[in-house]
Amino acid sequence: MSTLALSHVTRAAGETLPARPARIQRFTRETALLVGRGLRTIPRVPTRLSDVTIQPLVFTLLFLYVFGSAIHIPHMSYQNYLLPGLIGQSLAFGVIGAGVATATDFNSGVVDRFRSLPVTRLSVITAQVVGQILEQILGIAIVAGMGLALGWRPHMSPWGLLELVLLILLGLSAFTWFGVLMGMIVKSSDAMQGIGFAIVFPLSFLAGTFVPISGMKAVPRVIGEWDPLSALVAAIRSVTQGTPAQGSWQLEHPVVSMVGWCFLIIAICVPLALRKFRQSS
Repeated sequence: MSTLALSHVTRAAGETLPARPARIQRFTRETALLVGRGLRTIPRVPTRLSDVTIQPLVFTLLFLYVFGSAIHIPHMSYQNYLLPGLIGQSLAFGVIGAGVATATDFNSGVVDRFRSLPVTRLSVITAQVVGQILEQILGIAIVAGMGLALGWRPHMSPWGLLELVLLILLGLSAFTWFGVLMGMIVKSSDAMQGIGFAIVFPLSFLAGTFVPISGMKAVPRVIGEWDPLSALVAAIRSVTQGTPAQGSWQLEHPVVSMVGWCFLIIAICVPLALRKFRQSS
């Protein structure tokens, strides 16, 4: 007997039908299913991971051996200075990856197919965010592993390691939501990639990722001292090496500044992204 026929028989018999799953359980299950769908496409399109696999390797080798031969950091090896900066940069580059993936899904009709399914709208966009965070974690793990192999030696207690993990997850969440919002606004993967690099790349250079901010000229130094990415880089460097930067208030209190910036980005981008998604439905 079909499910529909059984349903009619049950109603006719006056029996109580099982209640629909609770909304939170349904949302969680649908989000997990959509995240799994996204991850299953990776073996078919492995180039999707090029920005979190090949690019971090190139950046690490290029900047370590090119800049490292010319830059002297007092009381610290260049590996210990550079690798926390590259991890912070990887968090910020999540904007580009999330934006490109979101724009691609909108243009390819994937989102339209999801809307035709009996799934909650929130699970569609949340699955996009979670999937992108998982991909970015892979990129950060590659950067950290490469750095350890090339001489990076972080100085952390177990509590410091936990703090680092929590900061990375918070940063990934904030910048991924920002990227998803940008992808829905731009709706072009090529345009999103160009805009993302135009925003993130200059800010990452001014953030003290590769050279100390204190040695810059007046104008770039002021921008770097209050650059949101500076807080990310300084926070991770402070946790892993125990050396907070000197300069502006946010550089002297990097962890607090990073948490503040991330919560501000999340508070702005999440409601705007959800509103934009509903308007485009």
